[in-house]
Amino acid sequence: MSAQQKYIAHLDLDCFFVSVERIKNPKLNGKAVIVGGSPDGRGVVASASYEARKYGVRSAMPTAQALRRCPHAIVVSGHHDEYSDYSRRLYKFMLTIAPIVERASIDEMNIDLTGCESLYNDDLPGFMCTLQHRIWQEFRLPCTIALAANKLVAKIAAGTVKPSGIIFVPHGTEREFLSSLPIGVIPGVGTKTEEVLQKKGIRIITDCQAFSKEQLEELVGSFGHYLFEAVNGRGGYTITPEQIRKSISREETFARDINDRKELEKILFSLVESVCSTLRKHRWKAKTITVKFRYADFTTFTRRQTCTPTNYDPAIFSIARELLAKAFEHPKPLRLIGIGVSNFVDDEEREISLFPTQPDGKQTVLSAIDSLRKKYGDDVIHIGRVS
Repeated sequence: MSAQQKYIAHLDLDCFFVSVERIKNPKLNGKAVIVGGSPDGRGVVASASYEARKYGVRSAMPTAQALRRCPHAIVVSGHHDEYSDYSRRLYKFMLTIAPIVERASIDEMNIDLTGCESLYNDDLPGFMCTLQHRIWQEFRLPCTIALAANKLVAKIAAGTVKPSGIIFVPHGTEREFLSSLPIGVIPGVGTKTEEVLQKKGIRIITDCQAFSKEQLEELVGSFGHYLFEAVNGRGGYTITPEQIRKSISREETFARDINDRKELEKILFSLVESVCSTLRKHRWKAKTITVKFRYADFTTFTRRQTCTPTNYDPAIFSIARELLAKAFEHPKPLRLIGIGVSNFVDDEEREISLFPTQPDGKQTVLSAIDSLRKKYGDDVIHIGRVS
């Protein structure tokens, strides 16, 4: 019996962070929008609308540089918790569409529709249009969807029809479909690899398809085997269901190097508030606290400590502050500080009460604080930090 043909869809949310900000503030629709850090310091672009991209604005570009290219762009600070919430809700929605769904990133998903043909009138390519419309109706999120025989071809195909496109690469046409595309669209082919390939006359994928696996391995080492398979249209066929999230972290790069410990603690506490809100949203408590810091010379260190499971801001901050103090015995200016929590347990697991006379009062207060932050922003209210 021949193997069943695979149908794998790649769903890519277009300018996802910008799309969420436009849901929050419709006045941003149709305008050049940058989601990212402050242009006054070392902030970078996390996402840019297509109106801004026309001026050469790209992700990971310094925000100040982006504004020089697109001076009329509106810069919006990111709201990572809300982006995560939308991504999580969309993921749950997709599980009603297909039995196996994999979040490749916060704004990308792979969906295994193999065996679902009869559910969708034996017209999976046509159903992609319906799915795109349903996602817009349900979430107001624009997206691009590509359907192919494997994950790699589906991902590459999606990139050819963004934004808001739909494409189907029929089985057996993968090699032909890829042939005219630039070699840089292959995932994993970075700038250095592309330069090596171009020196051998490989600029588009059809150039690479003329090389044997052995020739490519001679050119780029062990990467040559993957490259040979990729340019010939063979990629991953297995979708891995989502695993339990293993960690939550936040970090901040400063506009100027800081060597004042009190100022660092203030920033650290705001990062702790953010991770704790996320912990409570998932109904988790963390047993491991990690502090990350980077000096002005880019040397980076981490320090961690295990504790009683908690999602309470002052408790986590107290540990984080101690870790910072131990690492900061001989002060040197820092350019970045971060906080991470991991080793989760469910919220039902009891922790040592910090409010012994009112065991239920703390959770009520925290829930109210989280609700206010979600509605009015993270800075609307703060829990008093440990002195």
